[in-house]
Amino acid sequence: MNKIIECVPNFSEGRDLQKIDQIISPFRGKQGVKLLDYSNDEDHNRLVVTVVGEPEPLRDAVLEAIGIAVQLIDLNHHTGQHPRMGAVDVVPFIPIKNVTMEEAIALSKEVGAEVAKRYNLPVFLYEKSASAPHRENLAAVRKGEFEGMEEKIKLPEWQPDFGFAERHPTAGAVAIGARMPLVAYNINLSTSNLDIAHDIAKKIRFIGGGLRYCKAMGVELKDRGITQVSINMTDYTRTALYRAFELTRIEARRYGVSIVGSEIIGLVPMEALIDTASYYLGLENFSMQQVLEARIMEE
Repeated sequence: MNKIIECVPNFSEGRDLQKIDQIISPFRGKQGVKLLDYSNDEDHNRLVVTVVGEPEPLRDAVLEAIGIAVQLIDLNHHTGQHPRMGAVDVVPFIPIKNVTMEEAIALSKEVGAEVAKRYNLPVFLYEKSASAPHRENLAAVRKGEFEGMEEKIKLPEWQPDFGFAERHPTAGAVAIGARMPLVAYNINLSTSNLDIAHDIAKKIRFIGGGLRYCKAMGVELKDRGITQVSINMTDYTRTALYRAFELTRIEARRYGVSIVGSEIIGLVPMEALIDTASYYLGLENFSMQQVLEARIMEE
């Protein structure tokens, strides 16, 4: 591939394996498209797919997958820990190789226009593609979720960028945009008290006075009898993963709670993990140039 764009669509289905297989099928066996990873979470009831490709074949595969999700998922019967406003909740495009952010933005707008036209699905442009400052933050766009979108979308300030100002009856609405690589990072706590997870999330996220490039919320993991601080690090180059981990540990201490583990959802840039490893090992004057795999992959 000469030009490579990454796409990480999130679908509101994490339990029905047959539906999941149908949704990811457009990303398999396509020239110019490579399915890197997909993970489904039953508690969140969400599917996160990571795929890369040349702009045109990637666009076509994403459009096909969105169509399948719209057909299969009915949010009137959807429950889960993760906020959602659409069967296809969010579709970010990330420039990876020989692609500018401007090109990624243009692709997101092209896909958004076609989604509205082909599937009668209202589209909000977000992050770098946003048409107004109040639409940049995904949390602001999604506030109210599927249930609240029926009235929200009729407000003048929340008219969709593409499509009619009317929530799709079963598939809701979708946010599409271009952004920097994001790290989905979850920290598990030794408590079943969801209020504690919520309180910690409020303290570590930027909107609550916490870390600048950190979004967080509390989640209950019923099958394990614990809770989780579910985190999105929107720019790992400016706010490292170890800072989120350590701040969570500090805030958990006030409740007598400890961290029992953490997890990465989907794929993560090598630099994000190397940075964290360097911190905990106390490495001096260490750089990515000393990482064997990084040097091998250099052109």
